[in-house]
Amino acid sequence: MKTNRIQFFCALVLLSVASASWGQSRVYRCGNEYTNNAAQAKKENCRLVEGGSLTIVHTGGGSSGGGSAPRAAASSSGPATPVNRGPEAAQVSSTQQQVRDNDARAILQSELGRAQARLAELKAQFNGGQPTAAELEASQPEVYQARIDDLKAKIARQESDVQGIERELARLK
Repeated sequence: MKTNRIQFFCALVLLSVASASWGQSRVYRCGNEYTNNAAQAKKENCRLVEGGSLTIVHTGGGSSGGGSAPRAAASSSGPATPVNRGPEAAQVSSTQQQVRDNDARAILQSELGRAQARLAELKAQFNGGQPTAAELEASQPEVYQARIDDLKAKIARQESDVQGIERELARLK
């Protein structure tokens, strides 16, 4: 009698696991698009999306190719995936593009000013490699050295940020 119950329980567990896997279809990522069409995924060399929950949001419009299944944009708990609009995307007029470029330039100028101010602040704190020691740091030289090293790293990152913004501004001119 006991073996029948064990066998019944094992069969029940196996059926529940099998039915759970039957209900889920595989989702493949093809660049910035997702599909559950295995033949299409194989043809386009797509990668299988594994783990985590996946929410499928169907995009509007007709099918994207000759008789293939409609594609869907997917989002998980991570950052949003950009939608690939393809050749149907509207062209921007030259005046609109100029306005956008001017806006981008103004934003970059503002960011550059903030980054340079932050860099000047860090260099003032660094004081040429001799920052003023706090009370705790006077008695513990390793804490003081750690702060100096941290300031050096922050200065290097901020200098890199300033250079990157300057490069981006030069590209827009």
